[in-house]
Order: sequence, then C-alpha cells, then structure tokens
Amino acid sequence: MTLSHIVAAAENDVIGVNNALPWDIPEDMKFFREKTKGKALIMGRKTFESVGHPLPQRLNVVVTRQKDYTFDAPNVVVKPDLKSAIEYCKTQTSKYGEEIFIIGGGEIFKESMGIVDMIYLTRIHKEYPGDIRYPKVDSKNFELVEQRDREEPVAFSFLTYIRKK
Repeated sequence: MTLSHIVAAAENDVIGVNNALPWDIPEDMKFFREKTKGKALIMGRKTFESVGHPLPQRLNVVVTRQKDYTFDAPNVVVKPDLKSAIEYCKTQTSKYGEEIFIIGGGEIFKESMGIVDMIYLTRIHKEYPGDIRYPKVDSKNFELVEQRDREEPVAFSFLTYIRKK
C-alpha cells in the first residue's frame, strides 16, 4: 500500500481561502481526476463539503470529529480520525487499488506528513492570499523525482516526491 498526498499549493504554501481554491487551473484538475479515478480518497469534512458532492468513481472517506455526521451515498464513508480512515482504506485495496490518496485539507495534510510515501504537488509559482496552508516538504525526508513545468494559465510545476528510505 502507498499513501500519497495530492495537492496544489501556491509559492507561499496557500492551498485554500474561505474553503475554496484561489485559482482555476484546468490542467491541474485534469491531473487530479486522472490520478485519483478509481482510487480511495481520504479528506477532511470541510474539504468534502467544499467539493459539494462525492467525487465519482472513487471511494470518498470523510474524516470528522462530529459524531452525528453522515452522508448517504454508496461511495462515501465517514470515519472519526485519520488512523481509522487509513485502516478502512487498507481493507478496500482489492477494489480501489494499492495507492490511497489524502486530498486535504490543511489539518489532515499536516497530521499525515510524517507517514505519506509520495507527494504529488502542483506548485503554483505565484503567491495567493489564503487561510489554509500546505506543510513544507522537508528535503531531508523527501526526494524530488519528477518535475514538469507549465506556463498557462499561470506558471506552475507538477512535482512528484517520494519518501527517502
């Protein structure tokens, strides 16, 4: 099993403002869709609610401390913490594959940074105002193994990091 982050972050590490993305980069959205289609996704409740609906053709595992939180859809599961979300996803690898994606938000990224194996980071080469940030990727723990640079609609790079052994 591989545990991965997939995230877009500005130069100043902003990933969100008022529970929304501060940019619109169609190629990044396409990358996200292609990478996560058919996979298990773990996200916080606020991230889930900001998307507005379960992501189709994926297992949506929502982490929340709200004891009475439910969402009635066949591909949505609610768990009380990150550990139980990961454990549940491990039981679903025969259906959703060996790679489990953590897609946000800020607290879940921070909590899981010490245990993820891979990071797919779309680095937007511009600063944005925002209230949610992605934690720093520590080069002592992660190695950059791929970089693809783009210029439209704003300069950005697809970066892939793997945890050093």
